Amino acid sequence: MEKMYAGKSIAVNEEGYLTDFKQWDEKVGEEIAVESNVQLSPRHWEVIHYLQDEFRKESPLSIRKIGKSGVVDIKEFYQLFPVGPLKTATKIAGIPKPASCI
Repeated sequence: MEKMYAGKSIAVNEEGYLTDFKQWDEKVGEEIAVESNVQLSPRHWEVIHYLQDEFRKESPLSIRKIGKSGVVDIKEFYQLFPVGPLKTATKIAGIPKPASCI
């Protein structure tokens, strides 16, 4: 499937997750955030960049791991991304939905 973000045709799966991380940039992330009703702040970007770094290291993500990361605690993570925080944050970050998400 293809979806238009930031004037570019981006490959996504049936759930709207990017299928090619190389197509992601901050403009694409901003448009996905708008779709997800998330207004991005510098704090959001810190979390998004952490998630992308973990993805590049092929390190599996979970809410628990994020809470122990030192980047953000679980309470703040839920405040930043109120609806399905891990699913929403990874979608905005342009990375696949973590296996720990249903």
